[in-house]
Amino acid sequence: MAGSGCSAGSTATASRGPDAISIGFTAEPANLDFTHTDGAAIPQALLYNVYQGLVRLDQHGKIQPLLAESWTLSQDRTVYDFHLRAGVRFSNGAPFTAEDVRFSVERVRTDWTISLKSAMDVVDHVEVVSPTRARVVLSRPSNNWLFAMAGRLGAMFSPTGVADLANTPVGTGPYQVVQHTRGDSIVLAANPGYWGPPPTYTTVVLKYFKDATALTNALLSNGIDVISAVTTPEQVPRLEHDTRFQVIQGTTTGEVVLAFNNARPPLHDVRVRQALTYAIDRRALLDVVWAGRGTLIGSMVPPTDPWYEDLSGAYPHDPDRARALLAEAGQTGLTLRLRVPNLPYAVSAAQVVKSDLGRVGVGVDIEPLDFPAVWLKQVFTDHDYDLSIIQHVENRDITTFGNPRYYWGYDNPEVARLLAEADQGSEAEQVEDMRRVARTLSDDAAADWLFLLPNVVAAKKRVTGLAVNQVGDSFDLTALGRAAG
Repeated sequence: MAGSGCSAGSTATASRGPDAISIGFTAEPANLDFTHTDGAAIPQALLYNVYQGLVRLDQHGKIQPLLAESWTLSQDRTVYDFHLRAGVRFSNGAPFTAEDVRFSVERVRTDWTISLKSAMDVVDHVEVVSPTRARVVLSRPSNNWLFAMAGRLGAMFSPTGVADLANTPVGTGPYQVVQHTRGDSIVLAANPGYWGPPPTYTTVVLKYFKDATALTNALLSNGIDVISAVTTPEQVPRLEHDTRFQVIQGTTTGEVVLAFNNARPPLHDVRVRQALTYAIDRRALLDVVWAGRGTLIGSMVPPTDPWYEDLSGAYPHDPDRARALLAEAGQTGLTLRLRVPNLPYAVSAAQVVKSDLGRVGVGVDIEPLDFPAVWLKQVFTDHDYDLSIIQHVENRDITTFGNPRYYWGYDNPEVARLLAEADQGSEAEQVEDMRRVARTLSDDAAADWLFLLPNVVAAKKRVTGLAVNQVGDSFDLTALGRAAG
């Protein structure tokens, strides 16, 4: 990257110093622009670390101030007044003001292309009241809008810093990108003009591995300091029994979903989708894929959401019922194409799905695809698939089932209506409407929610401040510290 002054050799050296830390990941960003590229890998690296928003999510999924010190909401719940921190600058030196809030919020609608951008459609306009006060006016009440602002949609940009987002991110966060080596790493350096407390680690190397064993071996051999998420269960005991490391387990918002292409025959038939759901033994699958460490949920709602209900028993494993539904739908000798990202959990789960569906007479052709680039293009964007398996990490992403153009291909006007009512209603009405949405999706077998992925982090014992739960888009570096000794 221009101006980095770094080389691949100096990256390895820098990662060994006491003020540096190296963190291993599996899903590498295709570029650094999450305004035009879907998927979780880019905000995982950059959100809260390089880019910041007016608000953020804490470990419990609650909204907290960030670039906005405080805010008020009008009685009709359509006008937000944000009081901004003074003295904040972007990493290119430009001051952060209410003009940047207006620019950033409006830019989501005019320039962003990712599927989540529709959450900003509810904004009517943004007013610059003063350099440190921005007023956002919604066209209607929305429970989802401020929550969405705590994720990537709320990232603040400067008009002077958007010329090359794919390669040169410019944010207000504690770090800036100084090097991006495709297929290997992203190097972050402390932002010398950061408005808040300086981070403990002045250099952070985000190192990418496609192989789970290579990721674990890198920690064992002192090549990295942290595994951001252990991706295969067989690695966990090995790390737990090594006294050099700590293993932290919590929860995520990452629903591992067997996606059905609802718009494509024969999966447009609810009986076929229900049959496939009855055919799969999710408890056995979880035991194989994650040694039973995850959570069975039965819906697109993790337990950290206020409208969670345990729907995991709605489709008990019942191969006979599956065969009967397939016969009723006139589907014999069916073969489906299962296109999955080449990530350990997905590849492992695909083998179980193939075996279970084979027992009810459904053939499955598994096609691993390079992730993120190929999977995002062919499955997510082009909808060229019958079945897929992917972890959906975005918060409250049950709302995607209200969009018929989303890759599910699910089109149910009642669900869309309930989602709209939930967004505008009172807190109690929102909870009830969202529960009805989850039940409807379950009844329709709109997908098969295999399990909720656990958050298992492994690190050297000297590293402190690691998040127990992964409830947002970011792998948050801001709280990382170093134990004495």
